[in-house]
Parts: sequence; C-alpha cells; structure tokens
Amino acid sequence: MKEFVLRDNIAISTAGIGDIIFIVILLGFALLIILALYKKFVKKDASRYEAKPVKREAEAIKEEEKEEIAEEGEEEVEEAIEKEAVEKEEKKPEPAPIQVEELVKPKEPKSLKEGLKKTHDGFISRLNKIFFSSKSLTKENMDAIEEVLFTSDVGVKTSQRLLDFLNENLSNKELEDAGKMRDALKQRIKEMVKVDVPPVAFDKKPYIIMIVGVNGVGKTTTIGKLGAKYRALGKTVLFAAGDTFRAAASEQIEVWGERAGIQVVSGQEGSDPAAVIYDAISAAKAKDIDIVIADTAGRLHTKLPLMEELKKVKRVCNKAVEGSPHEIFLVLDANTGQNAISQAKEFNDALGITGIILTKLDGTAKGGVIIGICDELKKPVRYIGIGESVEDLRDFDPDEFVNALFEE
Repeated sequence: MKEFVLRDNIAISTAGIGDIIFIVILLGFALLIILALYKKFVKKDASRYEAKPVKREAEAIKEEEKEEIAEEGEEEVEEAIEKEAVEKEEKKPEPAPIQVEELVKPKEPKSLKEGLKKTHDGFISRLNKIFFSSKSLTKENMDAIEEVLFTSDVGVKTSQRLLDFLNENLSNKELEDAGKMRDALKQRIKEMVKVDVPPVAFDKKPYIIMIVGVNGVGKTTTIGKLGAKYRALGKTVLFAAGDTFRAAASEQIEVWGERAGIQVVSGQEGSDPAAVIYDAISAAKAKDIDIVIADTAGRLHTKLPLMEELKKVKRVCNKAVEGSPHEIFLVLDANTGQNAISQAKEFNDALGITGIILTKLDGTAKGGVIIGICDELKKPVRYIGIGESVEDLRDFDPDEFVNALFEE
C-alpha cells in the first residue's frame, strides 16, 4: 500500500514540473509576439516623430542659404549704387574758375532786401501789422509787440532791453503814435547792431585770419568766398586746410583754391591741425603772401575737446607770427536762431573772437539773431551770406541792414 502511494506522488510531481515548463514556453512565445508587435507598430510610429528634426534642420539650412543669397544681393545692389554715384561724380562738370575781376563790380548782385525777405516776413512784418493797424497804440498793442519780440529769435535779454527802451524813453504822447513808435524801435536796433570797432585793416603781413565754428555752418564755403573777395582787392591769399578730422574737408577747400587761384597747404587726414597751419604760415612768410585764412575743425577730436584744440591752434599761430591770429572769425548759421547766440558765447569765452560771419540769411526767418548777438556779445558782424554766389557774401553795414529789414 505504501509503495503505491509513493509512485502516485512521484507521478504527481512529474506532472507538475511539465506544466511549469509548458507555461514558461508559452510565456516565451507571448514575449516574442509582443516584441514583434512593438517593432512593427510602436517603433514605426516613433520613427515618424524622429524625422521631424531632420526636416527642421533642412529648413534651417535652406533659410541660411536664403539669407546668404539676400546678403549677396544687397552687396550687389550697394556696389551698383556706389558705381552709379561714382559715374555721376565723374560726369559732373568741373566747377568753373572764379573770375576775380568780376567780383569788384558784380553784374546783378542780389539786393539786401531780397536776401532778408524771409526774416522781414517772419519778424518785422508782424511788428508792422501792429504799428500800422491804427494811428495810436493801446496797451493791447504794447502787449502784442512784447509777444512778437519774445517769440522771435532776437533773444530774451535783447527783447527785454527793447521793451524797456520803448517804455522808459518815450513820452506817453509819443507812445500813442504808431509811426513814432516804429521809428524809435528801428533806431534802437541800429544802435544795438553798431559795434564800435575798427574795420579789418590788413596792416600785418602775413595777416592771419582764423575761421572757427561748428560743423555744417558753411565754414569751408565761407573761406572760399572770403579768399576770392580778398583777391579782388588785390591781395595774395593762402588757405590753410586745418580741418584734418572731417572727411573730405581738405578736398573741398582745395576745390575752392583751384577756382579762385589760391594756394592751399594741407596735411594728411587725422594729422595735427596746428602743425598744418604752422606750415601754411611759414610758407606764406617765405612767399610774401598777404593773407592766410586758416580753416579749423568743428567737431570734437577723439581725445581732446574742440575748444582745447582751437586754443592750441591759436597759440601756434602766435608762435609762427607774434600777435596772430589777427582776426578770429566765428561762422554761424542763421537757421539755428537763438542757438547761434549760445555758440557765440562759448567760442568767445574760449578764444576771444573778433568778428562774426552769419551765413544762410536768405534761407531763414531767423535773421533777427544778429540783433541779439551784437547786443549781448558786443562783437561786430563782419560779413553776412545772403546767397550762393561769391558776391552774396557781403560786408555787414548796420544801417543798410536795418533799413533793408524794415523796408516795406
């Protein structure tokens, strides 16, 4: 009986091991099927998503290629524009030589009234409307005159002085007369612009004139016109190209020199302007030249402020010829209005200017700034520019100026 049971247990044990092996085999097949399905479906879907970066990379490459093509196109356009500009410059006719003899008696010079038309229309005409609106002036008229003066480019201080003059020096009866009021104002303005200084004498040889001013006011053009005017007076002239920091400044003054038959001494771009001017003065002394006109920089040097550089030029002039520069002319653009008064103060404080040249008066309504400059600085206006021609750079005559300004 025991033997039978034992065999049954062994049989049962043997049967249990077989089932386990069978189950393991089934699980193995199931695992293989799952792996096969994973490769077929899941990995295929993943590969679809992995392809996108490759596409983006290709797109990026295409964008870079487009940018490179665009840049190359821009360069080609720029080259074409530059080439066209050069061709136009080459085709541009050479400036005609200035006939110095004709400057003594210009054929049809622009009248001063014509040159001051915009200033007259913008400033004086507003006053005239008040003066001629009635035979007598009221308090409202005086308020209107005050408004015109303070909104013009005469300057605040000068405007106040004119108003004080009208109120303090005229009797009440005269104040009521519009015509007398206008005549009194005109006379006071004449007195303001008349600065008691002797004319330019050219009593030294060489006579050194230093031209200063900020960029854009017309220094180089003014120098060219001055040289031509002085040649018309029978003087020999030499230009010193002392603006060595502005691109093409020397070339511009050389063009003027060629037109007017005036020698130019220049240096390399970026060189010491004081040294260039010293060489020019030395050349003038050796060649017995009457007048040296020295151009100067109008912007800040990379290391030294503008005023310090100009002070150095002034010292070097004195070293070359004791007592020079004999004149320091400040060139101002009339278009800047009251800002011109501020510029004049700064340059005068630094250098002690001897005269002012006011350019572009024909193109602005701000010519009244002359009154403020003369009144506040007590410096004479030597020349005024009322046009493009050489003869349109005029000697400043206070009486003629005020008469033309008020002329109807």
